[in-house]
Amino acid sequence: MTIAVGDTIPACTLMVMGGKGPEPITTDALFNDKKVVLFAVPGAFTPGCSMTHLPGFVVNADKIKAKGVDSIVCMSVNDAFVMDAWGKSQNAEALTMLADGNGEFTAKLGLELDGTGFGLGHRSQRFAMIVENGTVTQLNVEEGPGIDASSAETIMALL
Repeated sequence: MTIAVGDTIPACTLMVMGGKGPEPITTDALFNDKKVVLFAVPGAFTPGCSMTHLPGFVVNADKIKAKGVDSIVCMSVNDAFVMDAWGKSQNAEALTMLADGNGEFTAKLGLELDGTGFGLGHRSQRFAMIVENGTVTQLNVEEGPGIDASSAETIMALL
């Protein structure tokens, strides 16, 4: 079942790159007592994700945070090393680059994408959500290819 507006973010432990390497971070630490914009991409370094989706949030990070957002989180079913390298290549210092390496969190959200036909394995659908104190207040899932419902501009208009 897909997560919906009004639902609580499920408990899960994910990974981020720390000063000494990958470090675990819980969904409680990411979302409790905060207003967070989380967006997910099918794959780091893929064309749409690297040319449009992530750059939109990087360029608009200050405007998004000015609307009361505590953090902007970019997630992909990739490892922490890939997410860190991708974030650095995109100047995404203002964002948290979150690795859902095994796709466990994506599965708990019910937002998996079967990319096996493209050699991608199981990934995340492209989506964006606004989470306030651990509760989803807005969820925009892309219906097909393209970046519209989950773009930085769309999410900014909803804040």
